[in-house]
Amino acid sequence: MAVFQHPEFDRHETVVHCHDDATGLRAIVAVHDSRLGPALGGCRMWRYADEDAALTDALRLSRGMTYKAALAGLRFGGGKSVIIGDPHHDKSEALMEAMGRAVDRLGGAYIVAEDVGIGTGDVVAMARATRHVAGLPGQGGDPSPATAYGVYLGIKAAVSFRLGRNSLDGIRVAVQGLGHVGHAVCERLAGDGAKLVVADLSPSAVERAADVFRAEIAAPEAIHAADVDVYAPCALGAVANDRTIPQMRARVLAGSANNQLARPRHGAALAAQGILYAPDYVINAGGIINIAHEPWHTGRAYDREAAFADVARIHDTLLEIFAEAKADGLATVAAADRLAERRLAAA
Repeated sequence: MAVFQHPEFDRHETVVHCHDDATGLRAIVAVHDSRLGPALGGCRMWRYADEDAALTDALRLSRGMTYKAALAGLRFGGGKSVIIGDPHHDKSEALMEAMGRAVDRLGGAYIVAEDVGIGTGDVVAMARATRHVAGLPGQGGDPSPATAYGVYLGIKAAVSFRLGRNSLDGIRVAVQGLGHVGHAVCERLAGDGAKLVVADLSPSAVERAADVFRAEIAAPEAIHAADVDVYAPCALGAVANDRTIPQMRARVLAGSANNQLARPRHGAALAAQGILYAPDYVINAGGIINIAHEPWHTGRAYDREAAFADVARIHDTLLEIFAEAKADGLATVAAADRLAERRLAAA
């Protein structure tokens, strides 16, 4: 599908298709908005069904990064890159270096970091070809712990607002996806006494969570309908759709996954069903906030305590969005978009 006619195209500034014949690189870089600063966003490597699916992901994720940076109070714009391929079989150092060269050709308009299918070592390989890289070892490193901390605090804010509970003790939470972020979210929730229901495509990850956290196990295709207080998707997006929303029994939807709404209208559908949605680009901003504290951006040594103190502001930002949505009769995602647009306009 042509970019300008694509349903996810939203006045994106730059969309670039990148190819390297020697390594087989096929990638897309999307810069959505740079009013607040250079676009920052991770690189995702995935087995996309086709080029259109990859383009859809790049367009949606880059727009989400714009709003994420604005609501986190950061001087970054929104961008994202995707590599078409199997990260377990198609990845090589040469491929990552080729991706680094593709990023470098944009001259700093886009700063790359890690995302699904891309690890710290891959970012190191990209850095051999470009200086426009974030999340390198010795600077701030893996952003997963900061992302998980923000999600944990976001769940606490949502539970307080929707359920009137200031403690997570006894709260039932369904965590979908037990990667670096999902597992770390489980650690924090279990430490507060939450009762966990977990699902993942990896049997070993599920068994580990069941053993460590005494969690119940649910099938990945059914966990959205678990009898819980909070549904926390921490894998891929589009979990809130026409099929799943009527089946949800949770009263809070709050997790780290990007693009949790299959379509914008599903934010209103959640609200109509009495489900409080913590917009994903607000609750999962811990990683980009952590990156903003790295030496390449601040000019000083990374301070984890200061970074996590900034991540903690996610709690109050969500409470502000929840209150504004309730006062004005809006879906929470509409209230979050409105707040982000005000901040972008002020730039």
